[in-house]
Amino acid sequence: MNSILKKRTVALCSGLALATILGLAPAGAADNTWATFNGDLKAQKYSPADQITPGNIGQLKKAWEVHTGDVSDGSGNIPMSVWSATPLFVNDTVYVGTPFYNIVAIEPDTGKVKWTYKSNAVLKALTQPDMKNRGVAYWQAENPAEGQPCQKRIYIGTMDAKLHAVDADTGKPCADFGVNGILDINAWNTQNAKWPLSILQPPTVYKDKLYIGWAGKDWVESIAPPGTVFAVDARTGKLEWTFESIPESVRAKTGTANVWSSMSIDTDRNILYLPVSSPSPNFYGGNRTEPIPLATSVTAVDTETGKIIWSRQLVHHDIWDYDTNSAPTLVDIEKNGQTIPALVQASKQGFLYILNRYTGEPIYPIEERPVPASDVEGEVAAKTQPFVDHPEPMVHAEWPGIFWLADTLSFGYCSRKLKELRNEGRFTPPSRQGTLAYPATISGVEWGGGAVDPVSQTYVANHSHVVQIYQILPREIYNEDTDNDVRETGGFAPMKDSPYGFNLTTFLNPFGMPCWNPPYGELSAYDLKTGNLLWRKPMGAVQQWGFYMPDAWGSVTIGAPAITKSGLIFIGASMDSKVRAFDQKTGDVLWKADVDAPAVAMPAIYTYKGKQYVVFVAGGNSILTPRVSDQVVAFTLPDAN
Repeated sequence: MNSILKKRTVALCSGLALATILGLAPAGAADNTWATFNGDLKAQKYSPADQITPGNIGQLKKAWEVHTGDVSDGSGNIPMSVWSATPLFVNDTVYVGTPFYNIVAIEPDTGKVKWTYKSNAVLKALTQPDMKNRGVAYWQAENPAEGQPCQKRIYIGTMDAKLHAVDADTGKPCADFGVNGILDINAWNTQNAKWPLSILQPPTVYKDKLYIGWAGKDWVESIAPPGTVFAVDARTGKLEWTFESIPESVRAKTGTANVWSSMSIDTDRNILYLPVSSPSPNFYGGNRTEPIPLATSVTAVDTETGKIIWSRQLVHHDIWDYDTNSAPTLVDIEKNGQTIPALVQASKQGFLYILNRYTGEPIYPIEERPVPASDVEGEVAAKTQPFVDHPEPMVHAEWPGIFWLADTLSFGYCSRKLKELRNEGRFTPPSRQGTLAYPATISGVEWGGGAVDPVSQTYVANHSHVVQIYQILPREIYNEDTDNDVRETGGFAPMKDSPYGFNLTTFLNPFGMPCWNPPYGELSAYDLKTGNLLWRKPMGAVQQWGFYMPDAWGSVTIGAPAITKSGLIFIGASMDSKVRAFDQKTGDVLWKADVDAPAVAMPAIYTYKGKQYVVFVAGGNSILTPRVSDQVVAFTLPDAN
């Protein structure tokens, strides 16, 4: 093959791969990019790369690392940084967004920085307790205008509700987007505008549209901005349609039920899948007893119009903050001789809801069951909730029980506290005395969701086992006794304009030890063809007081796995600042390496110039540990001799 033809062939294959991801070409084209937050629009987090295998994973070494400089431990004027940004590999470049809302473009094989874009964003905790960013999004024109800038673009959002668009090749602002490259999302914040519509999750990109959700200030307000998803023109930022999650009749007295996590898209049917969160206030619903059927749901809408195709509510009248918090994973399942277009929606509850993605009907049964009533005056808890028995839930029906070691060392504190709490199993409502909440709001599968091998139809997810205490406080007691210190893991929440405040605590003894039995985090694999659990193993390690706890205890995890064709699962996510590779067939750890802080972001996997790379952002998250960093680190195999 002559050199010109060879270059054209490589360019064509690369273009087809990216076009498939962005919905511009038929599925099935070979791909070794990582062009979206979840790897692709199906949120599969799957790479066909197979150079790194279970047989040679032990040889994996650091290829390069970059320190962006955008990091804060919270001791100065800038709040602590929480960096959950999935790196993108597209346009022969690794792109990362930082928690200071800047963009760094990196050479994929050397780690050399190509360019940096400074957003000059406001670095204040306007809606979140920490500086938070989950990365960037990429768009390219289907028919690029030769010689014109911004035919390929990178987008990054900010906590003060600005969406920036820059040229992917140069890092210069795209002047035709919004005003001089910046779109003010807050211009559409017109009802109950208590705080800016923070754009912490990168937009979902499909064809020439950006789909934008937003994050707010959890647990503080009863009346808040109502959940809206905005579809805008990728070139200009012009608003094309909106999706509203809350009926107009109740928007004046509630809010949120927003989409703050990522979304997924079926490119064959042009369907956008929205994971919708809970309404405000999060732990008391006496002001919002009317039905809000789209709240805490997975909802399918038309990508062109925003019209609802179907919706399935996963929690009725949510008073537990059980947000639907991750993009559903789309995969075809071979079952009983048929190919079923499916989606897998992971949840904080630990249930896996496996649905026909075209109709919303369950592939494995969902059963409505009676649940405990509320004893809080004014509250009207739902009489039933949806339960899934198969696949086996990641969070068991019974709470783990008192951990003898924590109880003994605290002279029986855990046992005594348990006797004070209301505990009637799943969906026990928050109470005046305090409710043992299991699963709790940081239990189950968090915002990363799971990953799927579409060939074997194996679904893998990391999940946490956390027990918390939900206590409703009458307004007069709340105002007297609290300092309104709302943090990621709990604290006092005012729930303004309701009769109550709220106190959320993790069930720890006075020495900070969990009062419940380990493991605290696990990794599970399921066969989607049967719904059967294949294996379940402790995940990560707790690092506390300078020591690592036993591996059998596992770790609370934040982040998500990625799977390769060769049968490897790559993941960071744990407290102990390590990244790991697991054997997909057995769940055994085959490789691990130290990084500078917990890697609470999904890795990106790609092949460039014949070499496979796995890239992690190791930035930390205050939920796990106060350790933070600004490290981007890539691993690869050594060159052959």
